[in-house]
Order: sequence, then C-alpha cells, then structure tokens
Amino acid sequence: MREFLARYMPTDASAHGQNLDTISALVHWLMFILLVGWGLYFIFVLWRFRASRNPKASYHGVKSKISTYSEAGIVVVEAILLIGFSIPAWSRWVEPPPAGSNPIEIRVVAEQFAWNVHYPGPDGVFGRVDSSLVSATNPLGLDPADRKGADDILSINQLHLPVNRPVIVRLSSKDVIHSFALPTMRVKQDAIPGMEIQVYFTPVRTNGEERWEIACAQLCGLGHYRMRGFLTVHTEEEFAAWLGENAPAPAPVG
Repeated sequence: MREFLARYMPTDASAHGQNLDTISALVHWLMFILLVGWGLYFIFVLWRFRASRNPKASYHGVKSKISTYSEAGIVVVEAILLIGFSIPAWSRWVEPPPAGSNPIEIRVVAEQFAWNVHYPGPDGVFGRVDSSLVSATNPLGLDPADRKGADDILSINQLHLPVNRPVIVRLSSKDVIHSFALPTMRVKQDAIPGMEIQVYFTPVRTNGEERWEIACAQLCGLGHYRMRGFLTVHTEEEFAAWLGENAPAPAPVG
C-alpha cells in the first residue's frame, strides 16, 4: 500500500500523512468497486429485461436478494471506514501535542492576499497585538511598546519549520475566509475572521531542493491566484541558523 500511495499521491512529509492517505485510498477503492459493480448490474438489467424477451413491462423486476445483500454489505464497509478508521484518526489529529514533545508554536494570519507568519522568538512568548496598530509596515499590529514582542520574527509567504518537531499553528484571518493548505503535510484548515483555530502536524522530512507550497484553498477575492506561499523544513541546526539570521536587531541602549 505504501508503494502504491507514494506513486499516485503527492509527496507526503508529515507524521500523520500515511494514515490519511490510506483512508483516502480505501475510500477510492470502495468507490471504484461500486462504479464497476453497479455498472455491470445496469448492463445486466438492460439485457435481462430487453424488449425481445419482455414484450410487456415487468413491474416486479429482479426478485433475488442480491441487491439487498450488496447494499447491506456496502453499509457495513462504510461503517467500518467511518468508525474503525476515520473517527479514531481524526480524534488523534485534533489532540494538541504534549508539552514534553517540545512543540514549536507559530501564528499564521491570512489576508488578501498573503500569509503573515509570526514566530515568538527565543522567549517563546508572542508579543501583544492590537488591530488599531495594523499598517502597511506592521501587518499584524504588533505593539512596539511590548518588550515580549521585541524578539518576535515576522515573515510573509514564507513558513520555516524544523523537522521531527510537532508544530502548533494558530490560524486566523484579517478579512475574509481563507483556507490554509499544506499539501505535503496533508493539512487544510479554513481561516475564519474573528476566530483563532489551532492546527497540529509534525514534519518528518526536509524538502531539500523541492518547493513545497502554501496554498489558499478558498476563493478569497480577485487576487486569490496571488495568495501563494512556500514551506521550508530544516534540520534543527538549519532552523536555529534561520532564526538567528532573521532575528530583529537589538534595541539601542540609552
């Protein structure tokens, strides 16, 4: 199954991607079986009740229980997929990573037409934000008087993460509904104005020379096509170096 998925699915670089792809493959196999099965049954019915054999209309049709048993079997299979696979997987994915796993927490704020990424800096605390402070040079409205935000790092359309470390994305929107989609992480979540929604995943490989995109999967306006970002997964050492290179300059003393 793993080889089959790797051949026909997009690159999977997340810890939960294999399970999600397996469920998707099982659902598609069920749909394929239904397509072939009901197609063959339709052809059989056309042949069985053809006009040359049935000059008068038959109002009873097929009297066997095959179709009834088939429908019952489909219900059982769908229940297994839902109760045995999908619900347990979903319950695992919506649980936040434990603190002992050293998760990295970031904010992603969508707007027409960009992704604003906010890192809390070495202190691990996000600086205070105020919507009244939002401007072209301060897209998130960071309060310059808040010392906790002095070491925060901001980027636009560029999401940088370390490999093999759980990620908590605090997702929100400044204007309309957007949809935060990371295909290689098997993540897609709507960003809704007035709400902050948390998304959890763990990258399990770096992207090397590959370009992994951040897409907006919701039509969000005339410039929707321009709302495109990029995800880079580093080693821990590379990620620490990136944070150092992009850290804000220390405030002058005196």
